[in-house]
Amino acid sequence: MNKAAKTSDKEDRASSDDRPAPSTVLRVRSLLPSLAPAEQRVAQRIIDDPERVAASSITQLAKDCDTSEATVIRFCRTIDFTGYRELRLTLATEVGQARGARGDTRELASDIDPDDTLVTVVQKIAFADARAVEDTGSQLDVEVLQHVIEALAGAHRIDIYGVGASAFVAADFQQKLHRIGLISHTWSDSHVMLTSAAVLNTGDVAVGISHSGSTVDTTNALRQARERGATTVAITNFPRSTISEVSDHVLTTAARETTFRSGATASRLAQLTVIDCVFVGLAQLRYTDTRSALESTYEAVRGLRVDRGDRRRSQEG
Repeated sequence: MNKAAKTSDKEDRASSDDRPAPSTVLRVRSLLPSLAPAEQRVAQRIIDDPERVAASSITQLAKDCDTSEATVIRFCRTIDFTGYRELRLTLATEVGQARGARGDTRELASDIDPDDTLVTVVQKIAFADARAVEDTGSQLDVEVLQHVIEALAGAHRIDIYGVGASAFVAADFQQKLHRIGLISHTWSDSHVMLTSAAVLNTGDVAVGISHSGSTVDTTNALRQARERGATTVAITNFPRSTISEVSDHVLTTAARETTFRSGATASRLAQLTVIDCVFVGLAQLRYTDTRSALESTYEAVRGLRVDRGDRRRSQEG
């Protein structure tokens, strides 16, 4: 290996090491649906009040969660800690770092309460939306992202599946891909999704978008696409969900939905953040073709605006 290559490898490793690790609370939240009920109570306590958990003994935490110390230890190992001591130290460190970086944001990070003033509601929504984008960026797996970009760049055809709020994100992704000359389609009807997936082949890519990761229609379409030989990609908030089982690559978001905000803007913003990262990566990889396509589409739309403006002025005259 030459000197330049060694230097490049060293820089790549340094860049990877400099990326902030996802916080324990983010990781626990993403794994919550896949945990056993008793472990979910421990997880929820960490999500709700990591500072208190960091200050609690294992006996106290087990009592607070109405479970046993053995369950707490089992939970720690499930989320890749050696034991409760390591979990406490990690939480204490992260709580201290977060307080220093943001100040005390516990009130803004809490659920919207029926008694909150409208000012507080606005502050909490803005905080949640901004936090969703920031957290998603901090925990996004760049290696997986690169694999997805390369698969899309070489795909013969790209199908994108999403229902409900995720359908809007799928439509945005399809519009971006179409604008740079990549053949892509988006589907939100369950029958049409399955029909589309049934005609995919090796060399095609199917992308499924589901915040929960358990949307049956989207999961079934990805399963069908995979059986046909297509590369499958999931964008979800929960990496151990059903959709991950039928996906070759999983890109995760880090949005938190609350009582008043199920299917809220925060989850879509997190998904759109991932979409933008994929799109910009594709644009870089196909720079010449992308630039030409963007200029052509811009000129086409610009010409339409000019024609409409001329007709309007003519009618007014």
